[in-house]
Parts: sequence; structure tokens; C-alpha cells
Amino acid sequence: MINLESLKGLILDNEYKITILSNASAYLNDSLTDINWVGFYILDNDYLYLGPFQGHPACIKIPVGKGVCGNTIKEGKTLVVDNVLEYKGHIACDSNSRSEVCIPIFINNKIYGLLDIDSPIFNRFDNNLKIELENAVKIIENALNNAK
Repeated sequence: MINLESLKGLILDNEYKITILSNASAYLNDSLTDINWVGFYILDNDYLYLGPFQGHPACIKIPVGKGVCGNTIKEGKTLVVDNVLEYKGHIACDSNSRSEVCIPIFINNKIYGLLDIDSPIFNRFDNNLKIELENAVKIIENALNNAK
């Protein structure tokens, strides 16, 4: 369970986006069980670039429309994949990942990037957790809107 008030306390009133994303990734990593990667990708033109994260080294550049992350940006909505081994075009940054959730981040109604979380367990991200993570992203968006 994610304590959204604690997340707010960590990231609101920070003036730098990198600081907000760094603390958010660390907090989510500490708050969630059965995950092996949590972090952010930042959109620049037609590519997502690796941002702050917790976990093993990851893919540094993902084209929009490729993999779960790229399709999240293309569709502009949360994607939950219960079994990444069955996801056509999945980009395996960590071969231990079995399920994934990606949530787009908007600043001023424009896609800024996304939150990406991987798990070594199939079907890790149920609808309740999806909603909880989307609420966490709303807090992150609010913090980012007021940062440099």
C-alpha cells in the first residue's frame, strides 16, 4: 500500500523535477513488494529517455510506439501487462520481469513521460493497485507542474 500523504510530503514544494522523480522512485520502491524495477522515462520528441529509477540498469532510449512504455505514450493511457512474455514487441530490459504497469505523466495537459514498474511475478498489478498508482502519479504531476 502506498501512503499518498507521505509521497506528497517527500515531493511537493521541491523546485527541481529531477529531485521529485528521484524521491518518488525511491519511495515507490520502498512501498511496493514483489517489484524489481520502478522508475521514470521522460519524453523528448519521439523517444523516451531513462530518468530516475530504482533497480538494475535499464534501457536508455525507447521509441514512442515500441514496447509497453512506448505504447503507453502512443495511447496516452495506463497499460497493465499481466504477462510481458506474451506482449508483442515487449522490450526486455530485465529478463526477470514478468508483469509491468506504465502510467503516463502529464504536465499542462501534455505528456511529459511515464512511470514504469516491473515485477518478477505474473499478474502483479491488479486494478486496485493500478488506481493507487494512478493517484500517486497525480501527486507527482502536481509537484512537477510547479518545478523547474
